[in-house]
Amino acid sequence: MRLLSKWLLSALALLAVAHLYSGVVVSSFGWALLAAAVLATLNTLVRPLLVLLTLPVTVLTLGLFLFVINALMFWAAASLLSGLEVRGFGAALLGSLMYSALQLAIESVLDRLLPR
Repeated sequence: MRLLSKWLLSALALLAVAHLYSGVVVSSFGWALLAAAVLATLNTLVRPLLVLLTLPVTVLTLGLFLFVINALMFWAAASLLSGLEVRGFGAALLGSLMYSALQLAIESVLDRLLPR
């Protein structure tokens, strides 16, 4: 139940980012569902590897390079899906920041409503 709720809320968060910021465009709710699943998959499989490979740069930038990695994951999801468009790296950076903030709120709400 928790996984399904998080997936649906993540898709809504992606639609909210697209509504609030013109640099990110989502075609429909179906594409938002697919994009949320692709983002979750990329963040689970690829992101840890990138974090490990870029650890020296991350340490030198005091962790700020993690924002770049998040933007790359967001941009990669958009390049894999035709229903999600991100207009440049700056849009990917801002879109990923907004999406991450909404994901944090979703996790907080789900922890209260559906404890693990």
